[in-house]
Parts: sequence; structure tokens; C-alpha cells
Amino acid sequence: QVQLVESGGGLVQPGGSLRLSCAASGSRFSINVMGWYRQTPGKQRDLVADITTGGSTNYADSVKGRFTISRDYAKNTVYLQMNSLKPEDTAVYYCNARTYGVIPRDYWGKGTLVTVSS
Repeated sequence: QVQLVESGGGLVQPGGSLRLSCAASGSRFSINVMGWYRQTPGKQRDLVADITTGGSTNYADSVKGRFTISRDYAKNTVYLQMNSLKPEDTAVYYCNARTYGVIPRDYWGKGTLVTVSS
């Protein structure tokens, strides 16, 4: 089992910045990929960015050049630095951890709300 706890959401004006954090505990050595997804009411949960154990990153086109994902392996924490925020970035952001294995398992945090508004 892996437990994920997110922090760092809140209200920010357009053009501002926020940093999200997600700390993993439990069977953290089983984790391969960690990432961030976001969801708005009535829509599916979409990938924002993820990062592998080897440090390879992947971003949604809508956030490339504005968001940066990073991972502190010693602290078992993944971060999402969000710059130049837009109102359309408003969503609940969920941390995800995917395990190794033939059948990887996904774990989710409870989510943190990011609101971009003036």
C-alpha cells in the first residue's frame, strides 16, 4: 500500500505561481512513476505531468513551458511548480503513484484545489 498526501493548493491570480507537493509513504519503494492529474466538474481526470524513477518527464501540451515536475527521492516527494497560471488551470489536482510490475497499480491522493481567479 502507498499513501499520498498533497499540499500547496489555493487561490492565485492569473499569471501567478503555486507549488504543489505530494509525499508518499508506505510501500514507497514499489513506486515507479509519480505524477499529477487534474479534474474539473463533469470532466475526466487528465494527466498534467509525470516523472519516472529514472527522471524522465512527460507533460500535457497545455502546461508545457509553464509547469515543472520534480521528484525528491530521499524525501519520497513529488512537486509541481506551476507558473504563469491561467483561469483554465483551475481544477482539483490529484497526486498519482504507479507501481512496478506486470500489472501496475495506481494510488491516488485526496486532491488539492487550485483556483486561478482575479
